[in-house]
This record gives sequence, structure tokens and C-alpha cells, in this order.
Amino acid sequence: MTFIIFPAIDLRGGQVVRLRQGDPAAQTTFGDDPAATARRWAAAGAEWLHVVNLDGAFASGEDHRAGDPRIAGINLQRLAEIRAAVALPVQFGGGVRTLAGVALALELGATRVVLGTVAVREPEMMGEAVRQFGSERIVVGIDARDGLVATHGWRETSALDALTVALRMRDLGVQRVVYTDIARDGTLSGVNVPATVALAQESGLKVIASGGVASLADIRALAGCTPDLTGSVPGGVEGVIVGQALYTGAIDLAEAVAAAEAVASAGAIGPVA
Repeated sequence: MTFIIFPAIDLRGGQVVRLRQGDPAAQTTFGDDPAATARRWAAAGAEWLHVVNLDGAFASGEDHRAGDPRIAGINLQRLAEIRAAVALPVQFGGGVRTLAGVALALELGATRVVLGTVAVREPEMMGEAVRQFGSERIVVGIDARDGLVATHGWRETSALDALTVALRMRDLGVQRVVYTDIARDGTLSGVNVPATVALAQESGLKVIASGGVASLADIRALAGCTPDLTGSVPGGVEGVIVGQALYTGAIDLAEAVAAAEAVASAGAIGPVA
């Protein structure tokens, strides 16, 4: 299996931004042309993009029921513009909490849709999403704070741990998880490799790591834990989402892709220093 590096394009008000630990008050804006950002990452060797509608993620359940324009507004327009700008597949999430929302994201060009809050609040909907759209189209987002899963744009914390949610999702037909360590997100403090690997091994799911990636050492450590290299089938670390490190220049995307390929070529097993 190829280890995939997903450059993150987080959207707020149509702009490309990064948040620290998901805090909307700790925002840095990196541009107002997401399509140009997508072209930049494509030119540097990206195979996938990870696009997040932060406005949708922060919207309340009442906002969703009322059809708040932040949920289906400019950021979804930006998704369509990104897909028109590059030929790369797009993994899209942020505030998608209905089957209609999944269908709309796919219609606008998303290849996969990430659902987080509903995995905790309405797990049966995840099963229905898998049945309607297929397991390759549906990803569960598990965002953990102190071991417990957070929802609603990380503003609320459930009583469920990450593994419990992952196992429930596996039983509903989900095959893939985006696992975020909230405390590390946007901090450049290093990815939580042990927790990521443990979730993959104990759940048997394909896990995409997120949160805290700071250096090529993080990339190498995770790239050594793919299913092909660990022998853990079907579970393993499938890839990593990189945001802050790319936008600040701490990591060069082309170098990161090359580092991951080198680990795969060497046949490394387990985290690599």
C-alpha cells in the first residue's frame, strides 16, 4: 500500500486558514484562493487533498436544521473550484451531518466524505451512508481530546473513547478513519504515533493520522506502519494529513513524499526514527 500524504486545505469564509487546536480565535490566514493552493500542492507531488469546511464544522445542530448558508455556502463553492483546478481526488469534511450533505459533497467533486459528529450522535446514519454510497466513499473522523472523542467542531466532548467509536464504525461497514489528536493539531509538536498505530492495530481499520506533524521524522515513523509493512491486514496507518507544517515551511511536500517512498522501498516495519 502507498502511504499517502494529504495536504490540508482548511476553509473558513472561503479563505485558506489554519487553527491552533481547533480554536477559531487562534486563526492564521494563508490565502484567499483555495484553488491556487490546490494547484501548488499538486505541483509539489500531492496524490490527494484533504479539504475541510470549518464553518460547517462550527455550525450548531440548529444551524444545520435551519439550512444556515455557512454550511452550504462559499466553502462548498470553493470545493467545486478546487476540483475544477486539479485532477487530484479530494477527501472532504466539516459539518457534514446528513445523507443529503454527503450526496452534495460528492456531487461537487469530493471523492470521499468525512463524517465525525454523526458517528457519535447518530451512528446508525453511518451505516446507512456506507450502504448508499459505499465504504470507499465514507470516512469516519475521530477527533480525540485526552482520549475522549470530541464533536461539533471540537466544542463538545463525549464520554466515548476513540477505540470504542472505531469498533462501532467497523461493525457498521466503515473501513477508514481520520484520527486527530486535538491537543497537537496546529502546534507542530509532533504527531501522536503510538495512539495512531494502536487505534489501527486494535480496530483493524485503515487510519489516516492528523494533528501535530512537525518534521520528516513524523512522516517516516507513520510510513513504516502501513498494513503492507506491519502485516496487519486490513488495519494499518494509511496516510497522514499535513497542514501547519506545510504552510509554515517546516516540511517541504516533495521531500515528505520522497521520505515516505523511501520507507516503503526499504520495507521498514514499525515506527522509523
